[in-house]
Amino acid sequence: MKYSNLLYKIFARISGLFLAAVVAVNSTVKVQAETLEERIANQQAMTIDSNRVEDWPQGPVVTAEAAILMEADTGTILYSKNVHQQEYPASCTKILTCLIAAEQCELDEMVYMSHDAIYDTPRDSNHIALDEGEAITMEQALSAILIRSANEVSFGVAEHITGTGWEDFAALMNERAKELGCLNSNFVNPNGLPDENHYTTAYDLATIARAFFANEMLSKLSRTTKLDIPASDTQPDHIIEHTKNQLLPGQQRAYEYLVGSKTGYTNAARHCLVSCAEKDGLKLICVVLKDESPAYYEDTLALFEYGFSNFTTFNVSQSETKYNIDDTGLFYSDNDIFGSSKPLLSLNTEDFIVLPRTASFGETVSTISYETAKEDQAALITYTWNGVEVGTASVDFVDNSEVVFDFDSPVQVPEETVPEEEERPVIFINVVKVILFIVLLLAVGAFLLLLFLFIRNFISQRSANNRRRRRRRRSSTPYRNVNVSMEQRRRQNIRNARNRRRRSRRKPNRFRDYD
Repeated sequence: MKYSNLLYKIFARISGLFLAAVVAVNSTVKVQAETLEERIANQQAMTIDSNRVEDWPQGPVVTAEAAILMEADTGTILYSKNVHQQEYPASCTKILTCLIAAEQCELDEMVYMSHDAIYDTPRDSNHIALDEGEAITMEQALSAILIRSANEVSFGVAEHITGTGWEDFAALMNERAKELGCLNSNFVNPNGLPDENHYTTAYDLATIARAFFANEMLSKLSRTTKLDIPASDTQPDHIIEHTKNQLLPGQQRAYEYLVGSKTGYTNAARHCLVSCAEKDGLKLICVVLKDESPAYYEDTLALFEYGFSNFTTFNVSQSETKYNIDDTGLFYSDNDIFGSSKPLLSLNTEDFIVLPRTASFGETVSTISYETAKEDQAALITYTWNGVEVGTASVDFVDNSEVVFDFDSPVQVPEETVPEEEERPVIFINVVKVILFIVLLLAVGAFLLLLFLFIRNFISQRSANNRRRRRRRRSSTPYRNVNVSMEQRRRQNIRNARNRRRRSRRKPNRFRDYD
């Protein structure tokens, strides 16, 4: 079993070397069939996609077969040329390797060089001459990878993270690339050594670079010009190497606004360069793939100057005047909406968009989405200009203990929590619609009240009439009996009177004899 594994490894290495040789031969044949001047002319004649956008600043012609200029914070694409075309990234692959290492490891961890890490590295490729069994710290390893593009150190870091062979590291690379938003990439090794299944695009590499250059430590290492690893108990040599990147400080084409940079080259990939620069509030990432020397430096500098000269930023919270939340309910708390009410939502004060200097914020088109990845966000507003996405702004839930709404001023913030200049504008409901809604509620309430009173009055009147009728019925019978009895008494009295007169005529007079 042991010998079969050994034979398998030997066969795999021979196969890898054979494939690399085939790729190199094919590339050499292609180069011979097409002169350097023809290659440059053909690639310069390729369409610049961003130049086809109406009123978009016209970008420079570059030699690179694929190139992109992206704003780092918003992801806005300022310049694009074949940005989704698959290319070999060469040693630019190492920014993803270092990003994963920085995210998963401590800088003082020891990275040991295995047999495979040393002997799988071609001797004619970049390395710092470490031997099997030697070890350096993770910080020194990252420095060696970014400054001197050391391939054996890349293998060692990959094995350190996986705990197995460096081949297993590819799965982590592809998984992290997808998490970052890459679309058309596949990585099979941690250093970019030739492999036909190892490829990426200018867009994907810029997407990885956004995360890489957001890490201050990695950015610092990628603009460092000298590698200095002193001898130690685990590594006997004092290693001193210098960068070959001409954009870095002190070099031939040093760029003063550079944040960091990583070069790459193989015969198949040609020259590749990933760089980041920051100036006047813009942080730009430039990627050029399949370029020539020294054009890959010239193309990068031309794209940076194009970006800084033609674009500017707009803070959304300070510029937005037209966007109100009209159709999603009443986003207020407490009782009195006109006095003591507090907003529940506000625009993120740090979000901004990128526009051509000739454009205005009012020309943008905004759309809102309520599907957000963060719990403290209620919605996300996406801005476009002439069909180009230029940035987003989040609508965040407001901590009402710190922010008080006032109609005279959008936000009042305690001085001890937020400086006065950092006003927090509030997205509020349409007051006119609120008033109309309240008036409608009052009208409906008044109508229901009047209807209730009418019905109650109608029922009450009817009940009163019924009571009067019942009283008349009860009282009418005694009145008739009284009348009847009086008539009877009158007639009886008449009869009695007649009877008395009759009796008086019949009765003799007792006093007649005494006359």
